[in-house]
Amino acid sequence: MKRIERLQALSEKLRRSGARGVTAERLASEFGVSLRTIKRDIETLDNSGLPVWSRPGPGGGYGVVAQSSLPPVRLSPAESVALLAAVSAASDAPYTDRAAAGMRKILDVLDPETRARADQLANRIWVNTEEVATRVVRSALETAMAEQKVVRIRYVSGAGDETLRDVEPMIFASTGGRWYLIAWCRLREATRWFMISRIARATVTQLACSGHEIAEIGTPPETAKPLRAEG
Repeated sequence: MKRIERLQALSEKLRRSGARGVTAERLASEFGVSLRTIKRDIETLDNSGLPVWSRPGPGGGYGVVAQSSLPPVRLSPAESVALLAAVSAASDAPYTDRAAAGMRKILDVLDPETRARADQLANRIWVNTEEVATRVVRSALETAMAEQKVVRIRYVSGAGDETLRDVEPMIFASTGGRWYLIAWCRLREATRWFMISRIARATVTQLACSGHEIAEIGTPPETAKPLRAEG
């Protein structure tokens, strides 16, 4: 059994072990590998994001946190490439780095045949993107939005004028092929749209946002909608 196949089988074994868990010795015996190898595999799964728990001593072992356990995901080569293409083409979208990391986790657990076919199909898709905002700026904006903290930005207007502002992030919005941070601007005491590509610097402060609601932005156009996974 190849390592990627063993990792996938091992993750399913840990999921099925329930609250009792399973010992490393038993896993090593079932998979026909050394104790050192099975522990290294478990560490790999843990580092990849699988919520593995361990319990030392007699009656101990390994398992997966039940509340975080998800059923196995089966993707076709086309579905895998579709997700990869969407992430690659939206390099300036919020949380793209996290999406890319998630895609790598998905690709790493695909069975070898599906992965090979996905790689072949991916080679038939070219993506040419330009970095419109630095990674440091985007990371600060993403953190401020997720934690609802005030972010200090240096903003450059279309005329080239620079201002330093403390803003309270409300939403990210994409329109006309550009991404914006819509935020409550403490300098102007009003809601403002900031084109992310014009934010030269961004620093997350320790100040909590004061609670401005999304409804304050107004009614979105009929063609706009929140980002949701459709069932």
